[in-house]
Amino acid sequence: MTRKGLLLILSSPSGAGKTTLTRMLMAWDATMRFSVSATTRAPRPGEVDGREYHFVSRPEFEGLVAKGQMLEHAEVFGNFYGSPRAPVEAAMADGRDTVFDIDWQGGQQIRASALARDVVSVFILPPSIAELDRRLRSRGQDAEDVIAGRMAKSESEISHWGEYDYVLVNDDLDRTFNDLKTVLQAERMRRDRQPGLPDFIRSLNAEFDAR
Repeated sequence: MTRKGLLLILSSPSGAGKTTLTRMLMAWDATMRFSVSATTRAPRPGEVDGREYHFVSRPEFEGLVAKGQMLEHAEVFGNFYGSPRAPVEAAMADGRDTVFDIDWQGGQQIRASALARDVVSVFILPPSIAELDRRLRSRGQDAEDVIAGRMAKSESEISHWGEYDYVLVNDDLDRTFNDLKTVLQAERMRRDRQPGLPDFIRSLNAEFDAR
């Protein structure tokens, strides 16, 4: 029985662990695909088209939006970002799941799209705000004003936890990853994600009739 692929949305405030968990999922199951966003901004040194982003012109991006080929999109600091629809639908038809590492706004748009019934959304919370602050600082990548901005934004982001199907508190990375795998494995087995199930039931009934 061929399983229909699903859309797994992971969201969290910066520093709570969604990107790390996304990478762990991709390493755990090589059949999963990561939704590479399209953007109108110029590539940065070392970035490869199709790996970090799909780099497109502004007219190209706007054309995709007009044709309904973006599952979600937003303008950030003068550049557009969005999730192309066609690769996701192709993966779904092939029985492959797609992981989205996006914020709550992108998650809202995908849940409001035509693919909403195939979405599983998970919000990752930090164990405390103090720990969230510590994790941001331990990266050693951001200036103080950037960290302050991320912390200020986190309150708004956390307020959207109730919009998600599942909420995990990332107090222990390995345990949270196991919980995430449990969610994914259970969702994969949902009756409505197994399109071959009615035919299988008919074959069982045919065996009864032949007895």
